[in-house]
Amino acid sequence: MTKAIGLDFGTTNSALALARRDRTVRLADFGGNSTFRSILFFDSEFHRIVAGPQAIQSYLSATQPGRLIQSMKSFLTSRLFSRTQIAGHTYSLEELIGILLRQIRREAEAQMGELGTHVVVGRPVRFSGAKDDDDEQFALTRLTVALHKAGFEEITFFPEPVAAAYKYQRRIDHSELVLSADFGGGTSDLSLVQLSPVTKVGADGAGKVIGTEGVGIAGDAFDSKLVRHLVAPRLGFGAKYKSQFGKTLTVPNWLYEHLEQWHYLSFLKTRKNLDLLNRIRFHSLDPDKIAALIELVENDLGFRLYRAIEATKCKLSESASGEFRFSESGSAIQERVQRRDFESWIEPNLRQIGECVDRLLDKSNAGTGDIDAIFMTGGSSFVPAIRQLFEAKFPSTIPLHAGEEFTSVAEGLALHALEQLG
Repeated sequence: MTKAIGLDFGTTNSALALARRDRTVRLADFGGNSTFRSILFFDSEFHRIVAGPQAIQSYLSATQPGRLIQSMKSFLTSRLFSRTQIAGHTYSLEELIGILLRQIRREAEAQMGELGTHVVVGRPVRFSGAKDDDDEQFALTRLTVALHKAGFEEITFFPEPVAAAYKYQRRIDHSELVLSADFGGGTSDLSLVQLSPVTKVGADGAGKVIGTEGVGIAGDAFDSKLVRHLVAPRLGFGAKYKSQFGKTLTVPNWLYEHLEQWHYLSFLKTRKNLDLLNRIRFHSLDPDKIAALIELVENDLGFRLYRAIEATKCKLSESASGEFRFSESGSAIQERVQRRDFESWIEPNLRQIGECVDRLLDKSNAGTGDIDAIFMTGGSSFVPAIRQLFEAKFPSTIPLHAGEEFTSVAEGLALHALEQLG
């Protein structure tokens, strides 16, 4: 029998769900978690590739340098990233994502039995980095190839914020016009959906999609601002060095743009880039800072830095201030951060998200007062400034709901798969 499977392949986390005929949904369990980290580690010590939580554990305990690959979804639109060399082998992006998806499938099948070849997969309204429809199609084609490598043949792509709305639909007891907002690691996606309650088992739960809109701004962009203000200055951002002709130059900004983007940081670890950094260090007016950057790159400390940034962001979601701490090898940074400063750093990003909301309402011919409810999901929905943006834009009488921030999309995708199967 064909199963109703929903797969949410995310920039940071992924999830898989199975919908039963009675519309109840079962999430795959990954070592006690309902999500699977979208990350790979090439373990040079044991000559193996590990994915998800095991990749993180292997990376943290490794005694020999390996290669950490993360945020693979963010590369789908990039024609510059087609292949990469790892431990003497060449891998395409589709192969890397396929390795991750195969592991998710294996662990899910150990609990749910054979999954079959049919799957509904979430997609953002706009892929990160997409400039036009050709980029969107390019990303979908690459993701399709990766899904085929994981054993899925009948693939339906479905907008992630609409899937989240399907999950929210199970709460309602009357018809509602719902603005569903999914804030992930790489994109912020919105949908306006007219929903009716599902009153009986077997009823068609499909809602009427009024409009969708999205922007390539979310959690990774917020993280990058913390890196820029808390970390980059300690690692030589803005520092000066002497050229071979005696000119005083500024350390190239592109090095720190890579530092700010987790999925690009590992690309700094090439012989050409390390030679450049060592030359800069030799002639730098702040050699210790450049040395700390070199150590970060050489020792693949990007994920450890990411964890420290993520922990600080979580603290700032819970209180008005938090302490950033990062102490690895030669780098030791400790600084108190105020939430108001963080919110000022991400203000341009918040403005873009607000403009995205306005575009959705305009194209849907809807006013803020026409909305019956707002449902927010995704890891970045925990950022208080996101909630405040919606509270300021919409009347106070409109309820703002949240919940199942990391799994609602997967559950909604599985419910859509159930409808497809009749």
